Amino acid sequence: MLVVVTHWVHPDVTARLAEFCHPVAPSRGREVWPRTEVLARARDADGLVVCMADRVDAELLAACPRLRVVSGVFKGADLVDLAECVRRGVWVTVLPDLLTVPTAELVVGLVLALRRRLVEGDAWVRSGRHAGWRPRFYGSGLAGACVGIIGMGRIGRAVAARLLGFGASLVYTDPVALPEPEAYRLGARRVLLSELLAGSDVVVPLVPLTAGTRRMIDAAALGRMRRGACLVNVARGSVVDEGAVVEALREDRLGGYAADVFAFEDTAAPGAAPVEVPPGLLAHPRTVLTPHLGSAVEDVRREMGLAAAEQVRAALDGRHPEGAVTPPRRVEGAGEAPR
Repeated sequence: MLVVVTHWVHPDVTARLAEFCHPVAPSRGREVWPRTEVLARARDADGLVVCMADRVDAELLAACPRLRVVSGVFKGADLVDLAECVRRGVWVTVLPDLLTVPTAELVVGLVLALRRRLVEGDAWVRSGRHAGWRPRFYGSGLAGACVGIIGMGRIGRAVAARLLGFGASLVYTDPVALPEPEAYRLGARRVLLSELLAGSDVVVPLVPLTAGTRRMIDAAALGRMRRGACLVNVARGSVVDEGAVVEALREDRLGGYAADVFAFEDTAAPGAAPVEVPPGLLAHPRTVLTPHLGSAVEDVRREMGLAAAEQVRAALDGRHPEGAVTPPRRVEGAGEAPR
């Protein structure tokens, strides 16, 4: 059996895959294969291990008639055409748990970077103009600040737990309320979205990208936020309206914007998708922008790759893989693939 890995993974991952299949993956020098190479190499693949740079759509699936499982080394499956995978009888798996801790840690780091103006201070020192202490770059801490979390899933709860020691107050909005003991432990109060936006010093959307959450933080939502509040986005770039964020920064209504994700990455987005990070975000001094570092922790990436390998093994063995988001239900007329 052939399993194609579209991106460089830890050698332990390829060794684990080699226990039950023939794995093909890039070397470190070619960290992510371009789509043309993925299409060429995956034509006889029984399994695919994909990353955030990939788009699993009808074209790719049609080019891989033997495919039985797609294992995504990410948390959300918005880059995968789930309906087409179901139609073709292909398992799709994701990794919801392993990304929780490193992503929550990054949220706290981005919040601190914005509130304490760390990037601006770093640039000032590197410019050669620093001549010792001066009353510059005064910011705000987390003690006494109100942090609003939109979506209290695994990552939301992990962020809340890590903010406990900073003396911040926490509010959240979610269709499902936390159990009372957990809400008490986290010091988190459930409110409506409108109240969260109006009363928070920091707003952190932690929701999957769906039709209902696309650009949920738009010009109207930004207009309801407290003047000078900060926005931190590690969910998906298209959860916010980046153009509206640029305008809110220019008008000095938004205190700062930190992002680890950008709309141009959401290649499954309908319509004309952006092709780059908006120049207005790049140029503004009160932005902190990181290149999708949510899971960029060496040990975590190794564990993610090993977990994906086990998901592939289970699917190819005819077992139900952990992290499955679609059952393989072949629809009549989808075309039979050799197994």
